[in-house]
Amino acid sequence: MTTIDTATGAAAPAEISSERVKGIFAHIAPRYERFNAISSFGAYKLWLRTMAKMAPISSESHVLDVAGGTGEVSFTMAQRKRPASIVCTDLVPEMLEVARAHHAEGRSGDVSMSFQVADAHELPFEDARFDVVTVAYGIRNMPNRPRALAEMLRVLKPEGHLVCLDFSTPPNPAWRGLYGFYLKHMIPLWGGLITGDRAGFVYLADSIRAFPDQAGLARLMREAGFVDVEWRNCTGGVAAVHVARRPGTSHR
Repeated sequence: MTTIDTATGAAAPAEISSERVKGIFAHIAPRYERFNAISSFGAYKLWLRTMAKMAPISSESHVLDVAGGTGEVSFTMAQRKRPASIVCTDLVPEMLEVARAHHAEGRSGDVSMSFQVADAHELPFEDARFDVVTVAYGIRNMPNRPRALAEMLRVLKPEGHLVCLDFSTPPNPAWRGLYGFYLKHMIPLWGGLITGDRAGFVYLADSIRAFPDQAGLARLMREAGFVDVEWRNCTGGVAAVHVARRPGTSHR
């Protein structure tokens, strides 16, 4: 079975994970950014900057942000890379409502930005439409990762790039052990205190532990058809940014 329970990595119907994710993020949407800031001690902003540095985005690029949530990746790219356009998508309408509010506040500057509810497993866009696809903390919550990656490949232009930020596995054993303790005990604690949904953050911690490490995610990307996959660790491997290319008729 291709679909999995994203909390365990075990084979399971896709609906189990999709409905769980919708419920959790619909509830925590108004407090999601505050949780990120506190639980990462502000480091997530540095991770977003690393993502922006590695993203091959120019002023002519058309960008799709998959699982864009409250828009933090989209706004970071708008402010730092100033592409021609960004389409910010997410499975959860409540998350996009927060993103739309930030857009109304002017966070995207003069970059053209639109918002659309979309399932990453069935992206509602034509083939080869975008120059860059970004996704942060999203693939981990997708029960059919091969299909989602295949969809991202499909909507990319030849020679287009996928840029992914997600939690990962610290290579240093001692740091990995401390991180494991933090995931198990502190993430649910912070989540409960900040959002009132401790159970939702037990799931999030479980999903991080069950997610492939850096090499494992790179392998999934290659199996989906991407090439030139590389990654850069952030905060000792607590998170990692992967960049991959859709093959084309010529190589850069």
